[in-house]
Amino acid sequence: MAAAATFSNTGAQAQAGRKMPVFEVDASWPKLPNNWLMGHVASVGVDSRDHVFLLHRPNTIPEDKRKNAAPPVLEFDEKGQYVNAWGGPGTGYDWPDSEHGIAVDYKNNIWIGGSAPVAPSLRNLDDDMLLKFDNKGKFLLQIGGRSVSKGNADTKSVHQSADVFVWPKTNEAFVADGYGNHRVIVLNADTGAFKRMWGAFGNKPVDDDHCEVVTPKAFPAGPGPQNFSIVHALRVAKDGTVYVADRENRRVQSFTTDGKFLKQIVKTDTPFARDLALSPDPAQQFLYVGNGEDIVIVDRKAMAIVGSIKVPGMIGGGHHIATDSKGNIYIAATGMGLQKLAIR
Repeated sequence: MAAAATFSNTGAQAQAGRKMPVFEVDASWPKLPNNWLMGHVASVGVDSRDHVFLLHRPNTIPEDKRKNAAPPVLEFDEKGQYVNAWGGPGTGYDWPDSEHGIAVDYKNNIWIGGSAPVAPSLRNLDDDMLLKFDNKGKFLLQIGGRSVSKGNADTKSVHQSADVFVWPKTNEAFVADGYGNHRVIVLNADTGAFKRMWGAFGNKPVDDDHCEVVTPKAFPAGPGPQNFSIVHALRVAKDGTVYVADRENRRVQSFTTDGKFLKQIVKTDTPFARDLALSPDPAQQFLYVGNGEDIVIVDRKAMAIVGSIKVPGMIGGGHHIATDSKGNIYIAATGMGLQKLAIR
C-alpha cells in the first residue's frame, strides 16, 4: 500500500490549494548484479535520460568481503536495471581516498569529489581534487590534487569538497567546498579556471579552525555564524538562485550566481540541511532538504517550510539526494544504502 508524505503545519496556510508531492518507497530498486557488494553509498546523481549514478565507498566493506566490492560508480536505469560500472584509481588522476559527492552535469558528464581524511579513508591525506569524467568513465579533467590546498583563498584547488552543480546558462561549476574549506567556489566547467568565490552571507571566505565537524552544542538566537560550517550540498535553480546547505549550522542560504546573499532558513531542532534537490516542474516550486531523519519540503522562492516526507520503509533524509525528470527522489544514505522514492 502506498504511503503519503507527511506535512508540517509551517507555512501550510500560505500554501493552501497547492498540490503537494506524494511518494512511496520503490522496494524493487535497484538491482545489483554479479553478487557485488556496496559500501557506504555517499552520493547520487541523475542524467538527462533519468539514468541514476551512485557513488559508494568500497573501502568501507569488511576486508574479508572486499573482493566482491562493486566499482565505486554504478549506473542504473530508472527501473533499477544495472547499466554500467567504473571508477577507482587510474592513470593521470588522483582518485579520492574517501568518495563523497557525485554530480551529473547538463552534458551528462560526471563530477566526483572526496572528503578524506574525513570519513573512512585509506591514508591520512587530504582529498583536494575535483574530477570530471564522461558518463562511461573516461577521464576528462582534474582540478587540484592530493593534499595541495592552501586554504580558503586558494583558487587552484578545493579542500575536501562535498558537492558540485554545473549551471547550463554559463557552463560554470558551483562547488560546495566543503569539509576543509568553508566556501562556494565557482569554476569554468571546461577548464577548471577560477571565476569567483564566497562564504556565508556572501562574506569573504576565510580559514577558520573553529568550524566544527559535529553539530555545535548550542545555537544562539539570531542569523547564525558569519562563516559556513560544512558546505555539504549545492543546487542552482533555472532562475539562477543558488541554494547552499550549511550542514552543521543547520541552515540553507540562497544567493545570486554572483554570490549576493538573498535569504536563509534555519532549523536548529533537527539535523537540518545535509542535502538538497530541486523539484523538476517548470517553476521548480520545491527545494527538498534532507536532514538525516526525513526530507523537508521548502517553497524555494519564499524559503519557507511547507511540508516533509517520511514514509514507511524510508531510510531517512540521506547523505545526498537527487531528483529525476518525473519527480522521483533518490536517497544515498551512508551506512544504509540507496533508495528510490517514487512520486505518485
